[in-house]
Amino acid sequence: MKTYDIPLVPGPTSVPDSVRRAYLTDYGSADLEPEYIELYVAVQDQLRAILSTQNRIALMTGEGMIALWGALKSCLEPGDRVLAVSTGVFGYGIGEMAASIGADVRWVEFGYNEMLRPEPVEEAIRNFEPKMVTAVHCETPSGTLNPVDRVGEMVRRYDIPLYYVDAVASTAGTPVLADAWSIDLCLFGTQKALSAFPDLAGVAVSDRAWDVIEKIDYPGYDALLPYRDALEKAWFPYTPAWASLAALHEACRLVLEERLENVYARHEETAALCRRRAQAMGLDLYPIDEQACSPTVTALRVPEGITWHQLNAALRERGMVVAGSLGPLAGNVFRIGHMGSQADPDLIARGMNILEETLQHLRGTR
Repeated sequence: MKTYDIPLVPGPTSVPDSVRRAYLTDYGSADLEPEYIELYVAVQDQLRAILSTQNRIALMTGEGMIALWGALKSCLEPGDRVLAVSTGVFGYGIGEMAASIGADVRWVEFGYNEMLRPEPVEEAIRNFEPKMVTAVHCETPSGTLNPVDRVGEMVRRYDIPLYYVDAVASTAGTPVLADAWSIDLCLFGTQKALSAFPDLAGVAVSDRAWDVIEKIDYPGYDALLPYRDALEKAWFPYTPAWASLAALHEACRLVLEERLENVYARHEETAALCRRRAQAMGLDLYPIDEQACSPTVTALRVPEGITWHQLNAALRERGMVVAGSLGPLAGNVFRIGHMGSQADPDLIARGMNILEETLQHLRGTR
C-alpha cells in the first residue's frame, strides 16, 4: 500500500489520527456488553444532529452500498413502481438496482453535467404514481449537487409513500435536512465527508418507512427490519463491529465539535479555491452551471491533448492522487475530492500547485 502526500480522492478520505486511534482498542463482544448499546445510542444521536432528523438510524457493517441495497430490498416487492431521478451514474444505477429486484422502474433523466429540474420530476410523479422516488444528493462521478429538497416537496404534495435519497457523499459536507426534506430513507456512508473508515453505512428511517419495511419483511443479511427494535431488544442481526462504531463516534465528535455551520463553510471555501485555481489553469468544470457544483467534490474535464492515464500517472509521481470518473465519464473527467478532512484550503492549495506544474510539464511535452 502506498500513502500519498496529497490525498484528494472523493472517498475513502484521509482518516484523522484520533479516529484511527479510536479503532485500536481491543473491544469485547458487542453482543454481550451494555457499553456497546450505550455507544450506539450516542452515535445515533450524533448522526441525528448531522442529518437533522429525529428518525431511528440503522447502522450496518459494510460500505455504503449495503445501505443502498438494504433499503431497496426492505421496501420493495416485484411490481412496485419506482421513479428514479437520474443526473449521473449513481442516480441511474439506483434505478437499475430496483429493477433487478423486480420493481417497475421509470427514469427521469437529466444530463450528467447538470442538476435535476423539478418540473420533469413533478410531471413523472403525476403520470406514474410511484410507490418510491429515488434521488442522489451529491453525484460524485459528475461533481454535482442536486436540490433534493424540491423533490421532497413533491413527495409531500402528491402523498408518495417513500422518498429514498443517497446522501453518501454529502453527509457532513453540506446541509442534509432529512426531516424537513421529507426523506424517508436517508442513506449515508462513513468514508466520505465523515472521514472514518469504509466499514459502516447507515439509513435514517422514517416511521412510515418502518411500516412498509415491516409489511415487506425482507429476511436478508442487509435487511433493515431488525434495526427497528435493536436497541430496545439489545440484539443485532449479526455481530456488530464495535471498533468501527467507536471510530465513527470520534469522527462525528470532530464534526459536531467544529460546529456544522463551520464545517459547511470550510467545505464551501475549499471548493471555491479548488474551482478558482482550476479555471485559472484553463481547465473546464464538468457541470454546465457552476451553481450545480458540489462543495465536496470538483469534477473537471480532462484537458485536450492529454489523456487521463497520462495525467494520473504524472500526478502520482509527484505524490498526489485524484480520481478518474465512472461509466460514460470514464477517461473524460477527473475529480478532486475536498470532503471531510480533505476540505482543507492548505491541502488544496498544495494540490493545485502540483496540478498546475504537472499540466505545464505535460503540455510542454506534446
